[in-house]
Amino acid sequence: MVKRVLALGFFDGVHLGHGALIRKTAERAAELGAVPAVLTFDVHPDTLVRGESVPLITSPEDRAELIRRLFGVEEILSLRFDRSLMEMPWDAFLRWVKEEFQAVHLICGHDFTFGWRGEGNPARLEAKCAELGLGADVIPKVTVDGETVSSTRIRQLLLEGRLREANRLLGHPHALTDTVRTGYRLGRKLGTPTINMAFQPGVLVPAHGVYAGRLRIEGEDADRFAVTNVGVRPTVSDGERVSVESYILDYEGNLYGRRVRLELLDFLRPERKFADTDALKAQIALDTAAVRDFMKQQG
Repeated sequence: MVKRVLALGFFDGVHLGHGALIRKTAERAAELGAVPAVLTFDVHPDTLVRGESVPLITSPEDRAELIRRLFGVEEILSLRFDRSLMEMPWDAFLRWVKEEFQAVHLICGHDFTFGWRGEGNPARLEAKCAELGLGADVIPKVTVDGETVSSTRIRQLLLEGRLREANRLLGHPHALTDTVRTGYRLGRKLGTPTINMAFQPGVLVPAHGVYAGRLRIEGEDADRFAVTNVGVRPTVSDGERVSVESYILDYEGNLYGRRVRLELLDFLRPERKFADTDALKAQIALDTAAVRDFMKQQG
């Protein structure tokens, strides 16, 4: 029988607080000869509990990829958060987790709530785990410069274009993974061909603007830097469709159909409408120079 140490939570963004929790999970698993695993949900619980649509910092796929890549935890167990799970009493939830996943130890954050009406909390979890013969750890809040790290705060920073601050609380660059799709081909006409990506439905779109980006192309070992525009392309389009276009520096090749992870490293400027494509082309040259300066600063 496989024994598991389970990290409990939603883990949106996989920020520094989540990192402390996942590292403790791996540590306890090694001590107990068990498998470390993350138990999460397919949708944000508030979507059902409060009837509120909560924009996600990362897609479920990016969330799982970050957990595996940054912390080496391979097993991500994603529960379907439906009404039956929402209405399960908190103590029944813990008994179910123990039996369903062969849990020997549970770990949660200081603000974790669970069960019907959120009646489960860390204190109740510790007490019930002792009764059920399970180990338990509660991870205290993680702060950066006196500020508590939270997904809510990171969402706010991303929407405001305060990317460096958001990345500091995340502990890693904000990332988007997608399959490169056919775009508008305007960049090719301007001499700066771009790859086109998109945020999944339900995933937060950060502040519209131009970013310094870093890409990892599936099947390649080298990172590439890029000028990335997130927005609606107001100079050449009247629509509201958000696109993510990246001009990859010093790169030639066809990436259609390839998987790419884009990391946003710095916010350069807000998106704006230019008088014509010549003015846009001139600004792209300035943005490219800004990314090259950023690369030099980063070594």
